Amino acid sequence: MSESAGPTARLRAGGLILAVAVTVLVAAISLCVGARAVPLSDVLGALFDYAGTDDHVVVRDLRVPRLVLGVAVGAALAVAGALVQTLTRNPLAEPGILGVTAGASFAIILASAWWRLDSPVAQLVAAVVGALAATTVVHAVGGTSPLRLVLAGTALSAVLAGLGLAIRLALPDVFDGYRFWSVGSLAGREQLPLGVPLAVIGVCLVAAAVLVPSLEALALGEDVAHSLGATVARTRTLVLLVLTVLAAAATAIAGPIAFVGLVVPHLVRRLCAGSVGWLVAFCVVLGPLLMLAADTLSRVLLPTGELPVAVLTAFVGGPVLIWVVRRYGAAEL
Repeated sequence: MSESAGPTARLRAGGLILAVAVTVLVAAISLCVGARAVPLSDVLGALFDYAGTDDHVVVRDLRVPRLVLGVAVGAALAVAGALVQTLTRNPLAEPGILGVTAGASFAIILASAWWRLDSPVAQLVAAVVGALAATTVVHAVGGTSPLRLVLAGTALSAVLAGLGLAIRLALPDVFDGYRFWSVGSLAGREQLPLGVPLAVIGVCLVAAAVLVPSLEALALGEDVAHSLGATVARTRTLVLLVLTVLAAAATAIAGPIAFVGLVVPHLVRRLCAGSVGWLVAFCVVLGPLLMLAADTLSRVLLPTGELPVAVLTAFVGGPVLIWVVRRYGAAEL
């Protein structure tokens, strides 16, 4: 077993290193590409020898904060997807599909419409409350059936999307403030004070890493988890809390962005071969890679402006969802 384990571990480590290298490359490209193209030399100058030129201002004040947001949102959504898929043993599980993102979005719209809570911290609190409520409703309706969970999440997302649209149409101020946020994008968030949401995402990512051993035991079955000393109920509760807060914080920052949590875990699931630790590690790297690549493309695809990043993730995620359904089949779902 040790002879086969060695090459597998080296393959995973090599894949992770390659993923990190590609992510760094895409990050560098994202700092150069946009409505105003900035040479790499000026990007390096803005980072290490700031002179206050127009290019330096664009890089330092706009693109670097946007890069940080993309990394945080991508990691949060990807890890949340990996956690919920592992916890529910549902290959279709993803915060957007299970209604978590919709609950967070609706709560933010509701709080802004009725209580005028517009600060990032207030939006984060509203998003967490809404996401927790949506998670509770979906699991109460769907139970343990993967297919019922997906159907319940889809139905709840549709209902909340309709209610949110009704509120925005009835209240023009809310509509003007959230018409761009509601489609999911990193544009326009660069100057907001997002220190608290980013810190929450960081803490939750650390918590996810701490929960990996218990979650790996739970993935083997409840009886095995008990024999290994894991507290099943506490593990389920903590994992649900962590993934819900991750999805809520990402939604509070960038709006509803679906399919990242579905696509990224499936990209590396076979390489990870049941290892939750490796799955989470790859998601921490590949989530930002997908988000930064989509955000960079969103700046250049349209000659008249930017395309919301959620449109691109949906364009990628839709075919992946169809592939997952065809691969596993309705009988397994």
